Amino acid sequence: MPESCSSITRRTTRTNRLARLGRHLFTAALAVPLTAAGLVAVAAAPAGAAAGTGTTASVTLGDSYISGEAGRWKGNSVVTGGSRAGTDRAWTGSAYDPSRVYGATYASGCDRSDVAEVRSAPSAAQAQINLACSGAVAANVYRAANGGQSFKGEAPQADQLASVASQYNVKLITLSIGGNDLGFSDVITACVKDYLIWYSYCHDDQQGEIDSRMPAAMAGVGKAVDEIRAVMSSAGYRTGDYRIVLQSYPSPIPRSTEMRYPESGWSRADTGGCPFWDGDADWARDSLVPQISRALAGVAAAKGVQFLDLGDMLQGREVCSTSARQATSATAPSATTGEWARFVDSGLSASQGTVQESMHPNYYGQQALGRCLTLLYARPSGDYACRNTAGQDASGMYLSAE
Repeated sequence: MPESCSSITRRTTRTNRLARLGRHLFTAALAVPLTAAGLVAVAAAPAGAAAGTGTTASVTLGDSYISGEAGRWKGNSVVTGGSRAGTDRAWTGSAYDPSRVYGATYASGCDRSDVAEVRSAPSAAQAQINLACSGAVAANVYRAANGGQSFKGEAPQADQLASVASQYNVKLITLSIGGNDLGFSDVITACVKDYLIWYSYCHDDQQGEIDSRMPAAMAGVGKAVDEIRAVMSSAGYRTGDYRIVLQSYPSPIPRSTEMRYPESGWSRADTGGCPFWDGDADWARDSLVPQISRALAGVAAAKGVQFLDLGDMLQGREVCSTSARQATSATAPSATTGEWARFVDSGLSASQGTVQESMHPNYYGQQALGRCLTLLYARPSGDYACRNTAGQDASGMYLSAE
C-alpha cells in the first residue's frame, strides 16, 4: 500500500528498468494536454447569409475531449509494428501518416480528427464545423477584443465562430472547456510519477490543487459561454435561433475493482498503459470526475444552457477495464469489446503515435460521443447524461435525464 504524501521518501534502490520506464511514462504524461477538434471542411455557404437562414451548421469549440484527439486509434495494442494489430489508422501499408486522420491540423498540434464528435454526428446539421484545438483553455475561446488569446497560430475560437455565424445558419454550439484550466495534465503527471517513481498516492495533494483552481476555472467556463452568446448576438441571432450545450468529461480509467491488471508488478504500466494506484484510480473515477461534472453543471444552470454529462460515458470501456480488451495479432480491434480510450502511450508501446493522444477517447470513443450529440440534438431542452450499453458499439449510446 503506498505511503501518504506527507511521508514520501525517494526510493534510491529502484531498478534501472523502473527509472527507464518512469522516464517514458512521466514524459508521456507531461505531454498529455486536453486537446480539441478543429475546423472541418464543409460545403461553402453563401457569404453574408442572414442569421437563421441558409445551410444549417453544428459547431464545436473547446478542448481535446471534443476535438477528436486520439481518433487515430481503434482501441489499443502492445503490438508495435505495422498497423499495431489493426489499431493504427495512420498506417499506409509502408509508413505512418497521421494527416490521414488529423488532416493539416496534425502539423499545428490541434489534432482535429476525421471522427471528432461533431464529425460523428452528421445528422445534427447539414454542416459540421469544429473550431477547437488541442490544449485549449478558456481564454482561447474568448474574443480577442475581450481578452481572448490566439493559440497554435489560430485566432481565438469565438472570433472564428463569428465568421462561421455569418456564413451558416448555426443551430447547435457544443462547448468542452475547463479541464486544462484545472490542470488535468498536471494531475495525470503527478499520478503517473507517484506510481512509477515515488511509492505514494497522488490524490491527497492533487485534490487540493483541483480545489484551489476550481473557482477561476469555472468562472472562465462561464465567460466562454458569455462570449459565444455575444458573438451570436452580434451576428444577428436571437436566443431561440440556436442552442448552446456545455459538456463534461468522462474518466479514461476505471475504478480499482474494475482494473484488468494487478496493482503490483509491471503489467498495469507496461501492457495496460494505466500506471495508477488503486486509490488514485478510485479517486479519479468516483471523486474527481464527478466533482468536475457537478461544477460544470452548475455553470450550465447559471448560464441557462443545456448540460451533457459524460462522466459515465466510458463505463466498462476504459483503459484497463475488466470489461474490455486490447487487440492482438490474433484478435482484431472491436467496437464491442475494445477499449474506447487511448492508453498512456509508453512502455512497450513507446514507438506508437504521439503522447498527447494518451487518456483521450479514441476512434470508438469519438464515435460514441458523436452518437451522444446526435441524441441530444433531438432533445431541445433539458439536461442529460449519456451512457453506453454493454456489448454494443456506438449505436448503443443512450440518454438519461439529469
